[in-house]
Amino acid sequence: MTRPAKRITSSDVARAAGVSRATVSFVLNDRPGLSITEETRRRVLEAAQRLDYRPHASARSLAAGRSDVVLLSIPDLPIGSGISRFVEELATALAAYGLTLVTHLAGAHGRPLPDVCASVDASAVIGFDPFDHDTVQALYRAGARVVIPSEADRPASTGHVGRAQADHLISLGHRRLGYAAPGHAGFREMAEERLRGVADACAAAGIDPPVVQTTTLEIASAAQAVTRWTERSVTGVCAFNDETAIAVLAGLRHHGLSAPADLAVIGADDIPTARLATPPLTTVCYDLHQAGRQRAEAVVAGLSGQRLDAALTPVIPQVVRRSST
Repeated sequence: MTRPAKRITSSDVARAAGVSRATVSFVLNDRPGLSITEETRRRVLEAAQRLDYRPHASARSLAAGRSDVVLLSIPDLPIGSGISRFVEELATALAAYGLTLVTHLAGAHGRPLPDVCASVDASAVIGFDPFDHDTVQALYRAGARVVIPSEADRPASTGHVGRAQADHLISLGHRRLGYAAPGHAGFREMAEERLRGVADACAAAGIDPPVVQTTTLEIASAAQAVTRWTERSVTGVCAFNDETAIAVLAGLRHHGLSAPADLAVIGADDIPTARLATPPLTTVCYDLHQAGRQRAEAVVAGLSGQRLDAALTPVIPQVVRRSST
């Protein structure tokens, strides 16, 4: 068996460059306060590159006063394309500031989030939903310097996705709306928030509340929901997400009906298959690039001791109009 290669240390770099470890630290961490000649700096950098030296995380943390690790807590939800794309955008945005993203799946039922924070020495912790006061305090005790969002950061209004869906259908003349709730229990809290947005839009327009039907991703379930909506004179349906909306479209075809002639359907999240649905699905989505950049900027602002208020302005979803409405 081949013996693992020895980890290269700053002492190895110092010996190769013919300087002290302190000089290596000053050069590699670009620390002010010490006059170092360009020749010495060049020798240190060339030695580090030749030896493939990578500073240990604890050493970087000691030099910088904090780590470069940002911990993202992903809720106990099925991880679809929307969450995956957001993680990619956030990781890219943080990398531009020299920060590294580490993810923790809340649904993995492993160690508590504060324990994970301490274990990876995270300087910042990001959640999809606001953390409660006790969790925020526990994360600070675990070493985090920035925790977002907290309950204090919760926006005054919620349900932006549902509101955008319903406003779109109402603008097209629909006066009786339905809401397609998901069958998966893990989506319940998010589904209720989106439903509140639909209900708020209906109330603002002076029309009846939405007719709620739960449907799984099975045709029979979706077809049953379509039957109940048509019996209640529903003409437009806001679906919890694109998968649920595509199921509704299948339920329509089961009855020989079509969208939008018999029932207009709008989804949420703009998954790649939404444009391939029959008919192509109108949907609502966030600008995930903007959302990732905004969170990264909030982390950087917090680590610099600035207020987070402006950086945490909610990203408003936009309607992507296609043939289903």
